[in-house]
Amino acid sequence: MEWWRFVVVIVVSYFLGNINFARILSGRMKEDITKKGSGNPGTMNMLRSFGFKAGVLTLIFDAIKGALAALLGFFMFGGLEGSYLDIWGLHSSSEAMMGLYIGGISVILGHNFPVIYKFKGGKGVACMLGVFAVSSPLWVAICFVFGFIYLYIFDYAAVASFIFISILTFIEALKYTGENKNLVVTILLFVMFCLTWFMHRQNIFRLLVGKENKANLKKSLKKVYSKKDIKAEKKEIKQEKKEDKTKEIG
Repeated sequence: MEWWRFVVVIVVSYFLGNINFARILSGRMKEDITKKGSGNPGTMNMLRSFGFKAGVLTLIFDAIKGALAALLGFFMFGGLEGSYLDIWGLHSSSEAMMGLYIGGISVILGHNFPVIYKFKGGKGVACMLGVFAVSSPLWVAICFVFGFIYLYIFDYAAVASFIFISILTFIEALKYTGENKNLVVTILLFVMFCLTWFMHRQNIFRLLVGKENKANLKKSLKKVYSKKDIKAEKKEIKQEKKEDKTKEIG
């Protein structure tokens, strides 16, 4: 394997991770996410500080950059040699899957420790979901649904993150045991898993002492629906005014 492929995947993925959508989206609202709530420029702080829509957009954009980095690594390390659907099964080459997770780790490092923001970044959960969405989209969808339900009921975002990060890592690791054994990929998975947990060390401490921040997903959703109702009422009022004017003219 040519050394330049490693350099391209690591460098491009790292700087892709430096693009922080929480900062960008909050900046468009004339705010600074690092000065709101927990100060973490990530999905959950965006949800708590600016509402459901801002949180979802941050999650989607961060997941997309994770997926792009994974795809870059996959194709740079020979993913094009097999069929496209091989990326969702066990038939991709070990080099291609190694490239996928090298890109994944690099983009998470870029997100967590961005050089352009003086190494002050997020925690990498959304990026990790994007990486796993490339290799196991169905499992990501299943875990995301269960994580969403848990978050809706209990409000602890960190615990929801721990649940689907752990499950997805375990499922991925199972693919590379037995006949499909791949020690390098297993190590890369373990590194990515440990990195994400390490970034949540303060959350773990706060959970242990009972001071962890809650996401208030229910409250955020209620605000979304209340805003829709207000908009609907305004439209009805405008429509009534137009009809009244039309009657007066007639």
